[in-house]
Amino acid sequence: MTAKRIYERHRAAVALLLLTSALAGAMVAPAQAETLQGALAKAYASNPTLTGARAGQRATDENVPIQKASGRPAVDVTGSFSESILKPTISFTSPQRTVNAQAQLSVPVYSGGAVRNNVKAAKIRVEAGQANLRGTEASIFSQTVAAYMDVIRDNAVVSLNQSNVKALEVNLQATNDRFEVGDVTRTDVAQSESRLALARSDLQTAEANLITSRENYIALVGDAPNALDAPPALPGLPATPVVAVQVALNDNPDILAAKKSRIAAGYDVKVARAGRLPTVSGFTTAGYTNYLHTLDQAGQAAEEGPQINKQAAAGVQLTIPLYQGGRPAAQVRQNQALESQAIEREIEVERSVISQTRAAYASWQASLESIESNKKAVDAANLSLEGVRAENSVGSRTILDILNAEQEALNAKVQLVTAQRNAYVAGFSLLAAMGHAEADDLGLESGTLYDPMVNYERVKGKWLDWSFDSKPTPVATRTVDTPAQNANVDAASSQQP
Repeated sequence: MTAKRIYERHRAAVALLLLTSALAGAMVAPAQAETLQGALAKAYASNPTLTGARAGQRATDENVPIQKASGRPAVDVTGSFSESILKPTISFTSPQRTVNAQAQLSVPVYSGGAVRNNVKAAKIRVEAGQANLRGTEASIFSQTVAAYMDVIRDNAVVSLNQSNVKALEVNLQATNDRFEVGDVTRTDVAQSESRLALARSDLQTAEANLITSRENYIALVGDAPNALDAPPALPGLPATPVVAVQVALNDNPDILAAKKSRIAAGYDVKVARAGRLPTVSGFTTAGYTNYLHTLDQAGQAAEEGPQINKQAAAGVQLTIPLYQGGRPAAQVRQNQALESQAIEREIEVERSVISQTRAAYASWQASLESIESNKKAVDAANLSLEGVRAENSVGSRTILDILNAEQEALNAKVQLVTAQRNAYVAGFSLLAAMGHAEADDLGLESGTLYDPMVNYERVKGKWLDWSFDSKPTPVATRTVDTPAQNANVDAASSQQP
């Protein structure tokens, strides 16, 4: 067999491998494909970080009725029954047994503004919590998008490495055949064997990365990734970083939460100042005592004297604090320091959001340019590979030249799919920094979206002591029954550049 025929057979085998891989990538079953919107909807409905944050927000909502309760009337009823085991030796009128009941109604009239300001602070913290919930939602979505794109990228990288291993196996076989006829040396065979061993090692690494990405996807979404579809175009990306920062300063939930926390800290100072002011409350008490015919009075029989005592009183209580050991001043200074901390925290968050927004914009733009550059690199690498193979057939190129050209082509394709992943993740991170990566921005098809105001409106005016919710049950889904992932390549997400 001549060297030319061996080369032609090798070239035909490689072309068949590439064609088979391309056909496998094109054969996508639409009914089984998972979309990015579907993955986000699953994370929105069942991610434990997000569902836990919602539960935490419901707990924050309860601070409003808790603070309101301090300004509402309080009614206490006490009752007791006592029986004398040993009557006092110097008392001749001590009852043998007594039934006593007492009721008291207390109505706060004035508390120096403490109740009013505590309620205002609680309401502001509810708003801050709702903003933090938005931030958690955007964070989970950003992680889910990154995990989704990681699976697509690693799926493609595994497919590329599998094709490379198969091509190198064919190349090694062709090199051995050419060695048999004396067209190449043992060095060429050794180089082919070395490059194949390295390619298999790279494939194992790529498969491990794919398994890791799939497991991370499961942790965020709750289901295994199944033939992930290509993501849709991102809406509303800004034209310049200046525009992005302007939008972020107005809409970023972290900035809003920090601002609300600073306002609430100001009300805490007012609450602390109220500790120096007088308080006024009204009260009504009523008592009932029955001696059960065991009370002796001035020698009268127990059955003959009065055995029941009733009493009632109403009044107003004024408390004027004169000196409390310096506690009120210390509490005011403490809350002023906390307010100062909240002011600095607001500036810190603003700085961080500006930095994140500008960095995300720069990363997004760089990734877009990288995509264009890598597309050209892939085309050039493919053309170079074909040229090197052709030149090798006439003896002007060595086997090492072919191996290097194949490696360059593989690297260019891997860099392209990596740049595509990075561009999409950076674009979504930019939207998240701008405050536009939440459920209502993305149009999720997950039924009614969670509205934290629904629970707040439900509980803010509750006043009954027996108005409980039902026993909590899990909302997030568990993944313990999800099978361990493998490195099998999904056709839908293995399309090569």
